[in-house]
Amino acid sequence: MSAQSMLEQLFKSGMSLLDGKGTGGAGGAASAVKSAMNWGQFGGGAASGGALGLLLGSKRGRSFGGKALQYGSVAALGVMAFKAYSIWQQKQAASAPTQSPQQAGFAAAPGQVRTVDRLPAPQVEVHSQAMLLAMIAAAKSDGHLDERERALVEAELARLDADPVMRNWFEDQLRRPLDPAEVARAATTPELASEMYLASLLVVDESSFMERAYLDELARQLRLPDGLKVELEAQAGAGL
Repeated sequence: MSAQSMLEQLFKSGMSLLDGKGTGGAGGAASAVKSAMNWGQFGGGAASGGALGLLLGSKRGRSFGGKALQYGSVAALGVMAFKAYSIWQQKQAASAPTQSPQQAGFAAAPGQVRTVDRLPAPQVEVHSQAMLLAMIAAAKSDGHLDERERALVEAELARLDADPVMRNWFEDQLRRPLDPAEVARAATTPELASEMYLASLLVVDESSFMERAYLDELARQLRLPDGLKVELEAQAGAGL
C-alpha cells in the first residue's frame, strides 16, 4: 500500500464517521477508541478505517470526508490548496508594490501552481507521504496518541495489505517526538507546504490551545505568508 493509498483510506475513514459509525465532537475518533476499543465500529467500507480514522477525529476532518470522495480523495486536498493558493496569488498581484520579500519568493509564476491534483504519479506519491506525515503529527499535537493507542494503530496496520517499508515508516512516525520543524522539512515546494498545512487543519481542533499553538508553529516553520495561511484556513473552514 502506497502513501497515496493510505491517505485515501484515511479519507474513507472520515466517511465512515460521517455515516454515524464514529462519535461526535472534536477528537471523536480518538474518543471512540478510548471508550470501546472496538476498531470494527468504524465500518468495513474502509479496510484501515479504524486505524487511520483515529487521525481524522476533528469536526473539520469529518466534514471534509465528503469532499475528499467527491473530488477524488487525495486530489481534494490539491483542489482546495490550489484554490487558496490562487486566491492568495491574485491578492498578491494586486498589492505587488507592497509585498514582502518572503511573499515575493514564495509565490509561483501564474499558471504554474503544481498542487497534488496536477502532478504525475511519482510526484503524487511524494506529496501524499508528506501530507500523511503532516496529519500524523497534527494528530499527536494534543497528546491523545498514548502508547496503548499507538499499539492499536500498529496492530490494525499489520492487517493491511501494506508495503512493509511504508508500514514501518508510518509506525516510526507515530513514535517520533512531535517536531514541527522536522515536519516542515518535508515541504519541498510552496504548494506542498500549503497542502501539508491544509492537511494538518483537517485533523486538529483549533479550540484547543495546544493544537492551535502547534498549527501556528508549523505555519512558521513552513514559511507560509500570513495571507496564504488565512486563505488555507478559509478553505478548510468552508467544509464546516
